[in-house]
Amino acid sequence: MKYSYIKPRPKSVFTLEVKLLSTFFSISFLMLFMTYAFLLFKDYSFEKSLKSIEKRDTQLHTSLAKMKEQIVYIEKERALAQSIQTENTVLKDSITNLFDLVPPRITLSTAMLGKKSLILKGITPNKDVYNFMLQAPLRSIFHETYSSFYPAGNGWMYFVSTNYIDEGNHEN
Repeated sequence: MKYSYIKPRPKSVFTLEVKLLSTFFSISFLMLFMTYAFLLFKDYSFEKSLKSIEKRDTQLHTSLAKMKEQIVYIEKERALAQSIQTENTVLKDSITNLFDLVPPRITLSTAMLGKKSLILKGITPNKDVYNFMLQAPLRSIFHETYSSFYPAGNGWMYFVSTNYIDEGNHEN
């Protein structure tokens, strides 16, 4: 007995709708998995980049600290150089002033300039020329002035003048 007018077809669990649905689900899961893998890769890449940046930051901080130390050292050296240059300028001016102070009739053979002293050796026509033309200006500059005279063979006098500045004696 037949109840149907058509021939029965074999039925499968995998109908066209199930195949279509499983294909869409597979594609969706594949896209989700690929997105997850991409995000994991990017996260790894960012962490690696962050470590690299942190390492570079540490190196830059170290380099900056070294540069600051070098700047301090260079500033100290610059200050020292400026003080030496100032002292040299003062010394040069002092020597120029000293030689401007010596009158033409007196000839110096030695001039030794210390921080607080001046020793002059030379020859003068006589004691009076020395006393009026050189000793008077020296006494206005130095606190203590000592002079010794020795006769030269030609009637002139050799002299040794020792002059000191005593910083404790002057008043401010």
